[in-house]
Amino acid sequence: MNDEPVTSTPPEPIPPAPSVETVAQQAVERAEAAATRRRWITLAEVVGIAGLLIAAASLWMSWSDHRADQQEKQVEKASEAKVRTLVLLTAKPEKDGKQLALKDSAHEVQSIDVRFPASLGLAAQSSVLEPRIEASWFADPILALTHDGPDKRQGRMPVLITSSYWDADQQRSDSAIYDVVWFTEGSFMGVSGRSVRLKGILLRERTASPARLEAIWAAEKPKPAG
Repeated sequence: MNDEPVTSTPPEPIPPAPSVETVAQQAVERAEAAATRRRWITLAEVVGIAGLLIAAASLWMSWSDHRADQQEKQVEKASEAKVRTLVLLTAKPEKDGKQLALKDSAHEVQSIDVRFPASLGLAAQSSVLEPRIEASWFADPILALTHDGPDKRQGRMPVLITSSYWDADQQRSDSAIYDVVWFTEGSFMGVSGRSVRLKGILLRERTASPARLEAIWAAEKPKPAG
C-alpha cells in the first residue's frame, strides 16, 4: 500500500471587517434613500389629492353655473309671464275730446274701474264692453280749480284704473295709475262758458295705492293763476 502525501487546501482569506466609518456611511445612505422614497410617495399623494380637489371644485362650479343658468331662465320665464299679464292702455279722443276710448293691444279688456283722488270727493266710475273715460266725470272740479285763470289751461288728472280681461279660462285684472291729459277752452262767443276736453292718457306708475294717487294729485293739480 502506497502512502501518498495528503495535500491540504489553504483556507480562504477572511475579508477585513468594515470600519465603523464605512458602516455609518452606509447606514446614512440607506436612511437618505428611504427618506427620498418617502418624499416621493408623499408628493405623489399630495398631487393626487390636489387633483381630486380640483376635479371636485370644477364639478361643483359646473353644477353651480348650471343651477344659476336654470334659475336665471326661470326668472326670465316668470318675468315674461308677468309682462304678458300687464295691461298697457292707450286712448283715442272721441266726440270732440269729450271722452277717450281705451284699449290694450295685447288683451281684450272687458271693463275698467276708474278711481279718482279722494280729496276731489268724486265717486269711482266703471265702463264695460267699450272701456272709456268721460270728461264729465271730473270736469267740475277742474273748472273750479281753473276758474280765475285764462280760458285755455292744460294739465293732468291722475286716476287709478283697474282693467279686467280673460286669459284663456282665467279672469285677470291689472291696476295702474294713469295720467289723463286734459285741457280747458272757452266756448264760441262765451255763450256756454268754459269746458274740459281730453287729449289722451299716459301710464304713470304700476301701483294700486290710493295714497300714492293722492300724493301725485297734490303735485299735479292746477295752481291758482297769477
